[in-house]
Amino acid sequence: MRLIAFPGVYSPQDDTALLAGALLREALPPAARVLDVGTGSGALAVAAALRGARVTAVDISWTAVLTARLNARLARRRIRVLRGDLTAPVAERTFDLIVSNPPYVPSPRDTLPRRGRARAWDAGRDGRLVLDRICREVPRLLAPGGVLLVVHSALSGEAPTLADLRQAGLRVQTLERAVVRFGPVLRSRQSWLRGRGLLRPDDDAEELVVIRAERTR
Repeated sequence: MRLIAFPGVYSPQDDTALLAGALLREALPPAARVLDVGTGSGALAVAAALRGARVTAVDISWTAVLTARLNARLARRRIRVLRGDLTAPVAERTFDLIVSNPPYVPSPRDTLPRRGRARAWDAGRDGRLVLDRICREVPRLLAPGGVLLVVHSALSGEAPTLADLRQAGLRVQTLERAVVRFGPVLRSRQSWLRGRGLLRPDDDAEELVVIRAERTR
């Protein structure tokens, strides 16, 4: 896909590709209703639209919203792109598939950044400030038989995501794994991450996971 990412918008990377692969392999009903939470460039929304899905995308950043709208036009696909905080703009709707590549990088900051490029990846000291909200808010937006696909680093805790989604009544599994070398952000935080016990001295790569959660009733 030809995609544009304006400054400050997360450009598709290894995590995007891993989640896009899982999205393409997921069985969808005809004219499936798909939601992309934290759409960024709109890469995942476009991938779903190319499968014939009816796609809604949400991002809190106006720059990301404009980027996703532009990429939808370049792909010649109709995608409804809304500005808002996670699921707030679609709180009264349900979907057959929800995908999310949220901010998940552990950060020395206790809070989420309110502006700047780091908004696309920083997620508090444990990397879970956004992931925990997704686990709480997304399950109620799934139609019966609906599926959530979410990607994040094992550094931000695979087990809590699995446990929280099970607690919400979903059938959960880790669908995909991939080991990728550190990018600039994690390389700049290696000492801090080692000090927190999240990295071993010789670690130079992280494991990404795609978690699949299905509403069975």
